[in-house]
Amino acid sequence: MFTSTHLLKQRRFLPLFVTQLLNAFNDNLYKTAMVLFVVYAVYNSADTETIFSGVASAVFILPFFLLSAIAGQLADLRDKAAIIRIVKAAEIVIMAVGAMGLFMAWRGFAVDVVAIPLLMLALFAMGTHSTFFGPIKYAILPQHLEKDEVLAGTGLVEAGTYLAIMAGTILAGFLAVEFAAIAVVGFAIIGYFTSRQVPPAPPMGMPEKVDFNPFTSSYRLVRDIMHNREVFYAILAISFFWTIGAVLFIQFPPLAKNVLMANKEVASLFLVFFSIGVAIGSVAVNLLLKGTVSARYAPFSVLAMGAMVAVFYFVCRAWNAGLVDSRLMDVPTFLSYPLAWAVLSSLLFIAIFGGMFVVPLYAFLTTKVPTSQASRAVAANNIVNSGAMVVGSLLALALSAIGIPLAEQLLLSAAMCLVSAWLGGVLYKAEKAAALAGSAPAAAE
Repeated sequence: MFTSTHLLKQRRFLPLFVTQLLNAFNDNLYKTAMVLFVVYAVYNSADTETIFSGVASAVFILPFFLLSAIAGQLADLRDKAAIIRIVKAAEIVIMAVGAMGLFMAWRGFAVDVVAIPLLMLALFAMGTHSTFFGPIKYAILPQHLEKDEVLAGTGLVEAGTYLAIMAGTILAGFLAVEFAAIAVVGFAIIGYFTSRQVPPAPPMGMPEKVDFNPFTSSYRLVRDIMHNREVFYAILAISFFWTIGAVLFIQFPPLAKNVLMANKEVASLFLVFFSIGVAIGSVAVNLLLKGTVSARYAPFSVLAMGAMVAVFYFVCRAWNAGLVDSRLMDVPTFLSYPLAWAVLSSLLFIAIFGGMFVVPLYAFLTTKVPTSQASRAVAANNIVNSGAMVVGSLLALALSAIGIPLAEQLLLSAAMCLVSAWLGGVLYKAEKAAALAGSAPAAAE
């Protein structure tokens, strides 16, 4: 079955889907409200805004690097549904801290000394929350779904995630910050109650001792998973993809404000179109592959993504050259500008091709290893991904520090897609080699 909609009627999938949807929605509502408020209401310098955006990204990513191995072990060795409920209960406390920071920043009370540190603390805690939830949302699928449903389920989770990001982004862009502070706590509470409906998912393997040392456990986890060539190349391809993604996401808010001269509602609109695109790409590649887990379309997809990043760069250059009014535009003013739809269309297609590239690769992580190791495969991917995203964040900060304009930085992201295309091609070759090796014994029989 390569269509996804039938899964939405199943208790073995729907509660997890809704819980993940609420998780992504609330996570993005908080992060976007925080970054947009600080960029637009606290700081007034493109360099400072880019540095803040980069530091916020690094703070959120750090727990993935440190704790993914522990999260993967726990997810494989404990009941996944029970861990989901614990994680969602913790989200209520985390969002209460974040809400306090947002409220203090809105009131202008001890913004630099207390409010922003509280915002960063909650962001780090949300990164920790996502670190423990991340391996489960993919690894639980082979346990609850049939083999030919896993790619469809993965695509639906990915599409739902980005639609939720879209909804959270819209709300963050248009909701006053004091109301955003209340909303994040409310949605955390709702998410906890939906998590209680996820069916049990007991461990599939033999009991093992959990290594709680973040460094030794990370090293061993990555070392053990990387023996599988298909998983190894999938992780490399995903990680380099998110290096590019980290650079793009850090650039978006400052680029919207300082290059396109748009206000925070327009910046939110950019992220909305990006989220819609990833959701479309996630579903489209599943239909093209007809439920088969394959990297067949990976090289083409990421090359097309790079081409659209280049188009976005030239549109930004043309926009900047023709702009005479230096005031920040609201959504109606922005949409009245002749090149507005070229900006939005290029962002949409960047995301569509990005979704087509990355979704099948995530399915590799849970279908090319034993079910008892699926969470650890996802966790190993998260460790390498987080390191790659930190590199991307540092790269974006370094480019700004040496004075390279924001629009020009887009060309580097486009060039990096060539490396991702090469990695996708290497993965597809490994996939075909594994298929031939698997068919040889059958032919001999």
